[in-house]
Amino acid sequence: MKKPKLVAALVYEGLGTFEFGLVVEAFALPRPELGMPWYRFQTCSVDPGPIHATGGVTIQARTGLAGLRAAHTIVIPGWRNIDEQPPAVLVRALRRAYARGARIVSICSGVFVLAATGLLDGKRATTHWRDAARLAARFPRITVVPDVLYVDEGRIMTSAGSAAGLDLCLHIIRKDHGAEVANRVAKRLIVPPHRDGGQAQYVADVVKPDSLKGLAPVLAWAQRNLHRDLTLGELARQAGMSERSFARHFRAQTGTTAHQWLVHQRLIAAQRRLEMTRDPVDRIAEAVGLGTAATLRHHFRRRFRTSPARYRKRFSTMVQPAAAQGRPKSRSRALPAAGSGPNRSS
Repeated sequence: MKKPKLVAALVYEGLGTFEFGLVVEAFALPRPELGMPWYRFQTCSVDPGPIHATGGVTIQARTGLAGLRAAHTIVIPGWRNIDEQPPAVLVRALRRAYARGARIVSICSGVFVLAATGLLDGKRATTHWRDAARLAARFPRITVVPDVLYVDEGRIMTSAGSAAGLDLCLHIIRKDHGAEVANRVAKRLIVPPHRDGGQAQYVADVVKPDSLKGLAPVLAWAQRNLHRDLTLGELARQAGMSERSFARHFRAQTGTTAHQWLVHQRLIAAQRRLEMTRDPVDRIAEAVGLGTAATLRHHFRRRFRTSPARYRKRFSTMVQPAAAQGRPKSRSRALPAAGSGPNRSS
């Protein structure tokens, strides 16, 4: 059995306890109900001595930046002052960690630390909508995407405002362990496994109260009927609106279009079927409303940067029949449940 991956969270003087708490909840909390090895977790202090966090809390980390050397994932849970240049020793430690293959994650203002390392140059990133313009002005080599909850650039990930850090943590769990495990963690947290849309739905004055009326039942109905050829007109009729009004209300509430939302819901449904069944890809594509295997593969690779077959090989919960297990490798490749392994980096 492989040793569980080590997640290291940075702590610093003035630490935001909410952002840090999200990371602890996602990666440090024991989860025996999953029946699988969970992450190992440790805190690494940027500053010497006990850390004074917000809310009158004092934290004593077990290790300093040397603890980053063995970490598979390093999380920067915010930063105390976006105008403060992070310590040079921290910048060097993060660069070394990335060079050896570590995954580095920032939550909210933590992106300013990550940006200072130069590791985000030429990549996309996000942060709280309030600070997005300052990030773009200070670091022009970064493509700042202000209206998303998080950005995944492979081994570099950034989240928007504080609570979006939980969305990113669940995304990481989904990448590492599959959609079913992420859904179970989200259920225990009593949060959605994935929130569609971006920060626009949370920016002051963007969402009007009347735009929140009536859409929830329509979204639930659509999720139950993904196999159907759902059109904007049909969704609008379910909501009792004109197409134009529905499209406007939908974007105001979710931050995305009905088409984009449907594609994502269908991909989530496809993930579940790839994990839980041996159905061939063409049957799954039809069942989730994507029509053909080619269409499913196209959207799957575009969204998750892997193929359905590779995803299935890594995350399938189905045990291959004994007869199939005994076949030569050259023949077992043709089994519909075998697929080929993923390196999912959506």
